This record gives sequence, C-alpha cells and structure tokens, in this order.
Amino acid sequence: MFEEVAALAMTGATTVVAAMATDGWSTARVRMAGLFRRADDVQRASLEGQLDGHAALVASSDDAEAVRQDLVPVWRLQLAALLRQHPDAAEELQLLVREIQEQLPSPQQGWQQRQTNIARDHGQVFASLGGSVIVHRGPERPPPAPSVVVDDEPEATE
Repeated sequence: MFEEVAALAMTGATTVVAAMATDGWSTARVRMAGLFRRADDVQRASLEGQLDGHAALVASSDDAEAVRQDLVPVWRLQLAALLRQHPDAAEELQLLVREIQEQLPSPQQGWQQRQTNIARDHGQVFASLGGSVIVHRGPERPPPAPSVVVDDEPEATE
C-alpha cells in the first residue's frame, strides 16, 4: 500500500509541476485546489499560495526545467501526506493526473514521465530515463583471509 501511495504521489507531483507555466496551468491549479478541499481553511489557503508561488517561480526562471525538478519533491510530499490522511483522494488524484496530462504541451509530457526503481536486500539499480547508464565493474575481490591469532604464552601450571 505504501508503494502505491508513493508512486501516485510522485506521478501527481510531476504532472502538476509539469503543468506550471503552461496553458494547462489554470485547470491544474483549480483541480489541485479542489483536491486539497479536505484540508482545513488555513492549510488550504497555504497550499493554494504555494501553488501560485511555485508557478510564478517556473514562469520567471531562466531554467524552468531545473525549477520544476526542484519542486517535484515538495509536491510529492504534500500529495503523499494528503493520500495518507485521506485515502479516498486517490481516485480523484488519478483523474486529475489524466486530465492534466492530456493538456500538457509535448515538451512537458516528455518531462513529466518518471520511472520508479527500487533495490532491496543489498541489490543495486542502474537506470536512466531518456539517457544512458554505463557501469564498469572491476574484478570481483576475493574475501579477506581469515585472521589467525597465535597465542605464544605458555599456560601457567600450579
């Protein structure tokens, strides 16, 4: 269940942030505000202020993509917290994601695509979305030789 919430929160965050400073932003903002209607008035007003402020940051930046990447974790946390408090919001968030994705311009549609890679039990993940991963591994190291302790002192006899 935790992984599903985390994945949906990440998808929602990347989608909403991708919509900032695009023609689809007004729809995304209204839908996000509606999603957070479950929060109290003070929290909702704060979240709406964050949405507006973050969209302004993206719009005014010389590197909008870098700003978007910096904002994704913020909205992932907000959405994950909402989903933990209100599991019934999951379906509405999924609908919001689909609706916003359809309105995104092509560059943002590609940008907001994400992948989730999870390594467990000492595993490793090497992954790339839209790029290359080259891994060079050296030869396997043999395990260290066991330590031998030599006791040179004779045993005392009585």
